[in-house]
Amino acid sequence: MKLKEWLNGLDFELLQGNLEEEVFDVSYDSRKAKPGDVFVCMTGTRVDSHVFIPKVEEAGCRVILVERALDELLKPVQAETTVVRVKDGRHGLAILSAARFGHPAKKLTMIGVTGTKGKTTTAHMIKAILESCGKKVGMIGTNGTFIGDQVTPNLNTTPESYQLHQAFAKMVEAGCQYLVMEVSSQGIKMRRTDGIFFDYGLFTNISPDHIGPDEHKDFKEYLYYKSRLLSMCKVGLVNQSDLHFDEIVEDASCELYTYRVKVEGEQDSKGKADFEAGGIHYVSEPGFVGTEFAVSGRLSMEVRLGIPGIFNVDNALGAVSLCSFLGLDPAGMSHGLEHIRVNGRMEIVYSCERFTVLVDYAHNAVSMESLLKTLRDYHPRRLVCVFGCGGNRSKERRYRMGEIGGKLADLCILTADNSRYEKTEDIIADIRGSIEKTGGAYLEIPDRREAIRYSIIHAQPGDMIAVIGKGHEDYQEICGVRHHFLDREVIEETVRELEEKG
Repeated sequence: MKLKEWLNGLDFELLQGNLEEEVFDVSYDSRKAKPGDVFVCMTGTRVDSHVFIPKVEEAGCRVILVERALDELLKPVQAETTVVRVKDGRHGLAILSAARFGHPAKKLTMIGVTGTKGKTTTAHMIKAILESCGKKVGMIGTNGTFIGDQVTPNLNTTPESYQLHQAFAKMVEAGCQYLVMEVSSQGIKMRRTDGIFFDYGLFTNISPDHIGPDEHKDFKEYLYYKSRLLSMCKVGLVNQSDLHFDEIVEDASCELYTYRVKVEGEQDSKGKADFEAGGIHYVSEPGFVGTEFAVSGRLSMEVRLGIPGIFNVDNALGAVSLCSFLGLDPAGMSHGLEHIRVNGRMEIVYSCERFTVLVDYAHNAVSMESLLKTLRDYHPRRLVCVFGCGGNRSKERRYRMGEIGGKLADLCILTADNSRYEKTEDIIADIRGSIEKTGGAYLEIPDRREAIRYSIIHAQPGDMIAVIGKGHEDYQEICGVRHHFLDREVIEETVRELEEKG
């Protein structure tokens, strides 16, 4: 295509060259630049890619997008190079990437999900509902990019704009009708989602997180970028129960709807929500641990949810509420949620009359406390928690996790997580110190495989075993090297061995 066609909709200034240049691809990594590319320069916190212009010219790249005037560049640009100036290279990359792949987002029903907690689970729930109703769905988020049976890992929850549009194009080619995407605050801040307009946007909740160097300077900024989703969609759905609800919806420009889980005795200070869940029952049966609840308001249906926890009722309500706008069969929607499984998120790996084993990504004090309190609602005879803590991170995290484990679990089995460049034994010692202050029972088994095996082999009738911290991760990071390791696989192997032995 012609360069001028790709620049349509982008504010720019032609500094030199010709807009009639033939272009074939977009690149922003100088090591991958090639003839026919538009190379996009961006000024980052660590790297300013304008310095690589001579290198990409040497590679044969003859079209460059810059953020600076020609006389501000470190070295003169070759006379035959077309140079286009934009205010923001990241925005330029997003617009060019959409054009390069033929604007595939416009060919999909786009569903964006954001929130501090629950967005991964909620996105999986929406995908499960759609697939249960016979729809073909692509998904992008923390657990990877899903196109049919193919799953590709992502470096970020919301990948770079070029990867996004490339994935959208593959989804269209594969026959997908819908795209479900986790939209992170960083993804919005870094302009990876620029130019994307969602048909539906879902906001689960917000609490302080991702605040610090290279993330957000404070909670106000974090909330601002999260809430931008409601200006990037046609229909928005927001959890009315969130403490920051009024701030979340303050600048929303979409058609807005609300949902909430009704809590007994709670005051209706904000009035009725458009979608409400009530009549919640905890269910623990051989082969099924989850909840049952009723949805009322703009949607009326009974839901049997195959993931434990009141906060997952919140997530499921958001999912079915959003899917109700799509004209789906309630029976199909309910079937999708009854049989839902989300890798590493309250994932019931094994359940029988004797004991239940689940895996969860809870890797900090807040999520661990929420998880263990939720499991207590199912009244296990013993609640066993297998966990460690990541190395080269704030020690306060491991201290707090030890304290919570000691208070809420009947037995903690301390083991390795991603130790990184620390010794596993040192991390365990820090956790141990916090547990001992609570008087809680614990064991130390540094080898994570052996710790998981021990919890299952020595399970007592009525046990609920929670293996936490790594969830969907399929590796252990030790001294900078990632070794294959998946909690679910170890659990399944151990259970098979026990069943074979009878």
